Order: sequence, then structure tokens, then C-alpha cells
Amino acid sequence: MTTRQPSAPMPDSLRHVLRAKQHPARSVACPHCGAAEHRPCIVRTRNRVLTQPHPQRVSAWAQTVACCPQCQVTPTVPCHDEGRARLTVHSRRYEEAESTAA
Repeated sequence: MTTRQPSAPMPDSLRHVLRAKQHPARSVACPHCGAAEHRPCIVRTRNRVLTQPHPQRVSAWAQTVACCPQCQVTPTVPCHDEGRARLTVHSRRYEEAESTAA
């Protein structure tokens, strides 16, 4: 009887290519519903799986991967308006993140 050898771990770059059908924001955890990385967002009161990620998750993803051309901040730094931190990112940062993911 032969034993099966464990396969090599999949590199993250290849994993993201194979998950191309999913929104790229699923690569970060959702701050709204607490869904883990690469897991879909859910509505906890109804225990329902959502087809699209929460807006807070998309904002967190854009903040993680893209620089903001409007307020000139680097990735992982929140956007700001005249020194006051924003809860979401600028729309131009979303565009920058989507072009980076494509």
C-alpha cells in the first residue's frame, strides 16, 4: 500500500490568481462582521452569507494595498481630510487599489 506524500504549500501569489472570482477585498479580515481572511462576509443576525464584502472591508483592503493620490499617504496609513482621520478611504484610493489588483 502506498502512502500519499503531502503536497507543497501553495504560494500566496498563486493562491490569489486562483481565487480570481472572489473580490480582492476578501484577502483581509472584515472589521464589520469579523469574517476571517478569504472567507465571505456574513449577516450574523440571520446567519446569511453575502455575495459582496461589506464596505468597511473594501475600505480596509484599499487602505492596505494602495497609496492615496488625494491625501498622499502610503499603504496601511488611513486617509485624512486636513489632518483629521477619515473612517473610509477616498474614492481615488479605491480606484488605485482596483488597478493594482488587476
